[in-house]
Amino acid sequence: MVATSQRFTELHPEVEISWEKRSLQEFADASIEDLAKRFDLLVIDHPWTGFGAQTKAILPLSDYLSNEYIKDQESNTVGKSYGSYVFHDKLWALPIDAATPVASARLDLLEKNNLEVPKTYDDLLALAKKGLVAFAGIPVDVLMSFYMFCCSLGEAPFLSEEKVISETTGIKALQMFRELAQLIDSANFNRNPIQVYEAMVNSDEIAYCPFAYGYSNYSRIGYSRKLLHFYDLVSLNNNPMISSLGGTGLAVSSFSEHTETAIKYAEFTCSSQVQQNIYTDNGGQPGHLQAWKSERINGVTHDYFKNTLPALERAFLRPRYYGHMYFQDHAGDVVRNYLMNGGDELKVLEEMNSLYAESLKIQTV
Repeated sequence: MVATSQRFTELHPEVEISWEKRSLQEFADASIEDLAKRFDLLVIDHPWTGFGAQTKAILPLSDYLSNEYIKDQESNTVGKSYGSYVFHDKLWALPIDAATPVASARLDLLEKNNLEVPKTYDDLLALAKKGLVAFAGIPVDVLMSFYMFCCSLGEAPFLSEEKVISETTGIKALQMFRELAQLIDSANFNRNPIQVYEAMVNSDEIAYCPFAYGYSNYSRIGYSRKLLHFYDLVSLNNNPMISSLGGTGLAVSSFSEHTETAIKYAEFTCSSQVQQNIYTDNGGQPGHLQAWKSERINGVTHDYFKNTLPALERAFLRPRYYGHMYFQDHAGDVVRNYLMNGGDELKVLEEMNSLYAESLKIQTV
């Protein structure tokens, strides 16, 4: 984003854009209404879309951008990325980044141990029993992984307003997840995806991560001590697993005094040309499909985008209703506690259902 801002300023010398960073956890948790009062431009997590729309903290970009531009964005969506920022038939952010949990491997460590990249869930368990597997275990990530297990077992969460998931699927998903979790170093329960990748490249103990939000930087030579190769998820019951869509969107604050300029910058940054070049060349993970299909970009990233695109196209779209962030903020703790300590699966599901019911009651003031 700093690189795109620099280029935009070169093209528009009267404009200066300064970015402030927040942590990965703050990105998931911090209220965009508070941020919108301080900043003209926001990078948001798509589950905040409903909140942003209903509080009117951000602008409906579809009211400001040309039909031609909107159609390009929609037709070049990576999976459901474009749709994840649509709420009440309006577009509230532009997808600058597309991501979902994908698999990654240290091929050198696998080869050293005469092992191959797992293809099935049984292969994954076998590799985990050798102590060579890790995944992101902080609350929000295990919640996303719980959704993945549910979807991969054939039932998406949140199909009704009574319960998160059926007892049959929910119990099976929890049990499968805990079986894997017991084979993982407990240190991973304090790691987000980036921290897992750092552990993979800076030590020689982890050969494979079956699911964590992908960061293409680690597939580029020279970025880290060791190179990671990225892949689609393993198969469960003869079908590839289905992970939970992530990514980021670029939104414009409704409090901004520079609306026209902010929208012009957003349009510039999310254009096919910038996404395929300046944005990706400076470490960005693009949100435009043409960048994912680019032979040049795939050459630089050891086919990161080509290999993981199928996982993006299958990914589950989380709810985006106004109160959903309350559920997301608390339900991950419930899942993580179960994975670490065990317990009654029915009670875990009951606690999640209670949080879900509370989140549905939250209304705009």
